[in-house]
This record gives sequence, C-alpha cells and structure tokens, in this order.
Amino acid sequence: MTHGRAPTKNTLPDNKPRDRRLRLPVGIQTFSEIREGGYYYVDKTPDIERLVTQNKYYVLSRPRRFGKSLLLDTLRCLFEGRQHLFEGLYIHDRWDWQTKHPVIRLSFGIGVVRNREELDVRIRQQLSMARRHLGLSPGRHTDIAGEFYELIEDAHTHHGQTAVVLIDEYDKPILDNILDPDRAREMREGLKNLYSTLKDADPNLRMVLLTGVSKFSKVSLFSGLNNLRDITLLSEYATVCGYTDSDIDTTFAPELADLDRNAIRDWYNGYRWGGQEVTSVYNPFDVLLLLQNRQFDSYWFETATPTFLVDILKQRGIFTPSLEHWQSDGKLLSQFDVDNISTDALLFQTGYLTIREAREPMLGFREYTLGLPNREVEAGLNQALLPVLGIFEAGTTQRNLREVLLKHDLTLLETHLKSLFAGLPHDWYRNNPIAQYEGHYASVFYSHFAALGLMITVEDASNRGRVDMTVDFGGHIYLFEFKVVEQLPDGKALAQIIDKSYADKYLANGKPIHLVGIEFSSEKREIIAFDVKTLAPN
Repeated sequence: MTHGRAPTKNTLPDNKPRDRRLRLPVGIQTFSEIREGGYYYVDKTPDIERLVTQNKYYVLSRPRRFGKSLLLDTLRCLFEGRQHLFEGLYIHDRWDWQTKHPVIRLSFGIGVVRNREELDVRIRQQLSMARRHLGLSPGRHTDIAGEFYELIEDAHTHHGQTAVVLIDEYDKPILDNILDPDRAREMREGLKNLYSTLKDADPNLRMVLLTGVSKFSKVSLFSGLNNLRDITLLSEYATVCGYTDSDIDTTFAPELADLDRNAIRDWYNGYRWGGQEVTSVYNPFDVLLLLQNRQFDSYWFETATPTFLVDILKQRGIFTPSLEHWQSDGKLLSQFDVDNISTDALLFQTGYLTIREAREPMLGFREYTLGLPNREVEAGLNQALLPVLGIFEAGTTQRNLREVLLKHDLTLLETHLKSLFAGLPHDWYRNNPIAQYEGHYASVFYSHFAALGLMITVEDASNRGRVDMTVDFGGHIYLFEFKVVEQLPDGKALAQIIDKSYADKYLANGKPIHLVGIEFSSEKREIIAFDVKTLAPN
C-alpha cells in the first residue's frame, strides 16, 4: 500500500507493518484526499475488484460511520480512471485504465426531508448536479423517474461507455421519519419511484451500488429489480467496510505505542456479517478517534442518540440481558420496512447487535445467535436504556456503583443496590409498559452494571448450568444469581450458586470470588435478600 501519488521508500507489501507515522483520516470520505494527503489507507480494493467483476446490481447495508461513503468514492475514482490514486494498491495492475465510465453519484446523507415534495426537490437537485458534473446539457423537466432515466441514457451516449450509479444512504429519508409511519411510507414511495428506474435503464448501466443502514426488502423499495444482489450477509464481503485486526496491527502499527492492544480489541472489535467463521471488524470511526485522542471512549455511540431505537425498545419491553444471546432466524433478520420492523432487524441493522453464530438446521433455513459486538456498544446502549428502566439519575447511580466496586465492599454494594431499586418511582411502575413484563427487575440489575463498560458474562455457562451474571472487575470475580419471589426470602439464589458449583471454573484464576444471591419481592418492589459468600483465592 502507498499513500500519495506514487510509491515511495515507505511503501511495504500488504500485511507488513510500517514504521513511519502518517495522518489519521478522521471523518474523511474522499478517496483522493486520503491518497494524496499523506493519510493512512486500508486497502479495500481486493473486495472492490470482486464487486466490479462478479455482478452488476448491488445493495449493501452497514451501520453508520462504517466507511460506506469512502467505499463509494473509491469506486467513483476507479471507474473514472484516476490511475495514480491506486498505485501500490491491489487492484492497480488488474484494472483496465484505458476504459473510463461516467459515474452518477447520489446521496441522501445531507439534512432531513419531511415530506414527498421536499424529497422530490432534493432528488431533482442531485440529478441536475450530476448532469453538470458529466458535462451534459440540462434535461427535460418531466417526472423524476423520467429525468433519472434520461440522465443515465445521456451519460452513456455522451461518454460512449455505460454509466455507473452509486447511491449513498439510500434509506435515510425513510429512517428519518420511521416513527411517523404515514410520512415514512411517503418517503418510501418517493424513493421507490426513483430506484425502479434502474430496471429499464439496464442497457445503459455498467454497475449499480446502493449503500445504507437498513436492509429494505426488494419488493417494498426496488420494484422489478429482481437481479439486485444483497451482499450484506455474504461472507466474501464481510470486511468490505471496517478494519480487521490485521489492519490495525499492520497499517496502524506506528500508532499503537502505549495503547493496550487487548483493550482495543475488547472495546471496539466484534462486528460480524456472517457466521462465527467470518472475520470480525472494527468501526473505523472508533479506531481513528482512539488513535488520535489516545483514550478510550464511546466515540461511535455518541455520534447520534438512538432516540427512535430506545423508544421502540421501551414500547416492546425488551429483556436487556437477552441482548447478549438473542436468537433470530434469517427471515426476521431481513424484515425491515415501515409496516414491519422486527426488533431483531432493528438492533442488527443499526449496529447494536451483531452475528455471533450462524446455523443451517434445515436446508434453506438459517438461524442466528446475535449479541452485543463489543463493550463500547454494551455500555452505551445500556446507559441509554437506564431512564427507560426507571433509573433517572443515571449519572449519580453509575458513579456510586463504580466507587463501590473499586472498594470491593459487599456491604456497600448491598446498600447501593437496595437504594437503587427502592428509588424506582411508584408512578413509573403504573404508567410505564416496560415495568409490566416479566424480567424487568433483572433488566434493571444487568443494565446498571453493563452501562459502566464492565467485563460481564450473562448466563455464564459451566458444566452444571448457568449463573445469571458474572462480573470480572479489578482483580475480583462476582457471580450473581437473581430471583424474584412473592413475599419472603428463601435463600435459594445463593444456594443455587453453591449447589451448582458455578464458581469452579474460576478457582484457578487466583482472584477472590464473591457469590451473591439476590432475591427481589415483586409485591414490595425491593430487594429482600442479599446473601454473600466469598471464596479466597487458592
């Protein structure tokens, strides 16, 4: 890989670490700026070569801030024949630089459109800009589908080569209005009117790629475009966006000094689009800001408050510990539309859950185990859910929990947790639907700990069963069993931990192990038993 117009003495073969520090491309989505400006670049052209040679129509969904815009801009530069930008990259000697194609680039990433009229204005504005960019005379003002078709046809005729259409954030107008179904349907129909043009424009097209966050069905948004290949969950494109462990250790090797490599992996790695055999990736935005700021933080999560996500989870009463082991099938994972948004698809496609395991128990039927990708997402999402669960002074309660755990004082922990549950407002229980579902108390307990970014295992398995939650923090291990009882404590929570020997798998760690049985009265809505047994390290 090289950085700049031509190879230099710093150029090294792929997968070899370099020792010269370059600039970090934080927020830069323009391929030419990265290549000519002395920035680090992770070579994605092996994936790109596969894209441009295998098929013609593609759609790819990835969460926000994952490099989709840079991918499209790289394709634009490739088809425009800007050869010098690709010197030293995989595709350079495998591409016909003499053939150049006109590129039509559309994006719905800027601003928010609130009705069909605003959407049509935005589309027409971009079609007009594309005509000017390609040196075409103004087109006829007909309907949007006709104007888009005419643009593609004129680009082919004028340049003598078929056109490439690249559409960024193809679904954003719908997602911006997803909590208003009527308005969202209006956006969907407006975009469907635009995208359906691609079917009839086929003779004038070399390639089409649409990228976005969600995975809308072909029927709802791409009427008639039956040959559109969805590459979202194909293992061969699992790393087309994002950084792999190898990328971190090679391309960014000069930036890793004084940073805990295992902590980087734990906090930011873990996104998978495919089964467990698929290489996991990091969100580039997280990695670049970590390397720039030299401190760990929830960079990706804090770029946008997931308001609509939290609202939907509140309405549906999500059992938050299940976020670690969420079972789904392939059909549910693909259901994302205005009138049918499955919780599985919502959490997966927005980047809050990722694929842990994929199975095919029957031919043509796939099952997935989903989970939180990393500790950044686990902490951020649970922090956002605390008010939904009834913890309104989240900042104060989280600081208190952190201080208690740093002291490893089980008496203080008991006092803190009893105070936490006693503080859940009575009116909130009556008026909030999430308080009505079974498991709400365990959700409060889990999310309170998870929001701190602790090393947590939910339903921690041993050869005798599963303990509700394990926390490994500050050289101590905590095993929690949580039971809801009607009135009186019975001591069964702690007894289960002891009888099932849940601690045995940790005895060789050399850490103190705290067995904590907690019983909660559903009638009194408070903790009525907090039983503890501590095992000293061997």
